Amino acid sequence: MLKQVLVLVVFLNVVSSSSIINTLPGFSGDLPFKLETGYVGVGDLDNVQLFYYFIESEGHPEYDPLVLWLTGGPGCSGFSALVYENIGPLSFDANSTGHKPQLKMNPFSWTKVANIIFLDAPVGTGYSYAKTWEGYSNMSDTISSAETYEFIRKWLINHPKFIENPLYVAGDSYSGIIVPIVVQEITDGNDEGLHPTMNIQGYVLGNPGTNLTSDLNYRIPFAFRKALISDELYESMKTNCNGEYVDVDPTNALCVDDLDQYNECVADIHNPQILEPACTLGSEWESDDVSKDSTNLISLPSLSRPWCRSYIYRFSGIWANDKTVQDALHVREGTIKDWPRCNGSLQDSYIYDVSSSLVYHQNLIKKGYRVLVYSGDHDMVIPYLGTVAWIESLNLTVDSRWKPWFVNGQIAGYRVQYTYEKYQLTFATIKGGGHTAPEYRPEESLAMISRWFAFYPL
Repeated sequence: MLKQVLVLVVFLNVVSSSSIINTLPGFSGDLPFKLETGYVGVGDLDNVQLFYYFIESEGHPEYDPLVLWLTGGPGCSGFSALVYENIGPLSFDANSTGHKPQLKMNPFSWTKVANIIFLDAPVGTGYSYAKTWEGYSNMSDTISSAETYEFIRKWLINHPKFIENPLYVAGDSYSGIIVPIVVQEITDGNDEGLHPTMNIQGYVLGNPGTNLTSDLNYRIPFAFRKALISDELYESMKTNCNGEYVDVDPTNALCVDDLDQYNECVADIHNPQILEPACTLGSEWESDDVSKDSTNLISLPSLSRPWCRSYIYRFSGIWANDKTVQDALHVREGTIKDWPRCNGSLQDSYIYDVSSSLVYHQNLIKKGYRVLVYSGDHDMVIPYLGTVAWIESLNLTVDSRWKPWFVNGQIAGYRVQYTYEKYQLTFATIKGGGHTAPEYRPEESLAMISRWFAFYPL
């Protein structure tokens, strides 16, 4: 009994830990890059233990930017971005056979130009856990952001050699709400003289949620532009719904009827990338990103046919729940029951207390940060039209007009650059990209981020 008590006391007093990982199940040979995993304790008495994957830059880690990557959801693991979105140096081999998925190198990893921390946040995401039930209760946008800020402070204290590297906070989808709040927290901490002073230079957002009602509202004009609905229906909807398609008055029969016709037209469209097949969604596998709205902020489909992109998503659940994998990653035994790529149960209790992150963008303008916002132009989850609208509402000066950018002599997308004094915001579309744009256009996305980090024009 005494031995059990002593073990419990030691366990509860763990603040942070880290391990260098040299090999992983499913990957042949030693890893040709530096991977570190670990936990950092945050919150009261470090009750919340946030798990992370850190990969040093394959270029010049002592000089290259340090990126804190936050995957959307809320509740989607940083591992999902690492292996599926081509942000990290590994991906699953779609031709894996047998019972264990195989890993292979990703030639378009953003770690070629940056040090990246992939964080499982908020608590309940991936391998992150709380030592008591209080750590899971009342989780919200603001609490999650505060804990993420505490994480990066403590992580930098434990990794002082990266304190002077340019720091960027990045993420996609629902992290469009969280990232600007975290940047505001870092900014305020620096202004207050909190240790360590962080070399925050800006932030990066991909197909970001900003104001979810407005974002969803732009699905209708997007569908019209992509010829998913007729001119006649679009004009009728604009008139009958007064341009408001989300919170519709149920007594407005004309608008309701138009919405029924719209839903019929797009019901079998794969929202994350409208050109890809819509596969049957089953409960066996988690979707990638959902919102508080009854319509999913993102509804990536599950396995239906071998040629569906979503087939490979199941590999992560098989791999990450394997005991040998968890041992290799130094996951603390008994801290999670099942690893989900995206934790749907977390979203059921999550408090969405920031309805719009626009005010944070407005506050950060005066700090002179560099900001990159990119959108896959075939995403109907968060259409680029809504993103352009909130950017234009910031009333910035157009420093470089809308024009194409190129990769291998071909148009990779379009970009426009805005400024206000020292502040600079670049918006870029990724041609053919979906909701998680680098997943669909990895080479173009690496070219984009490489040029932007290097202060080159896209």
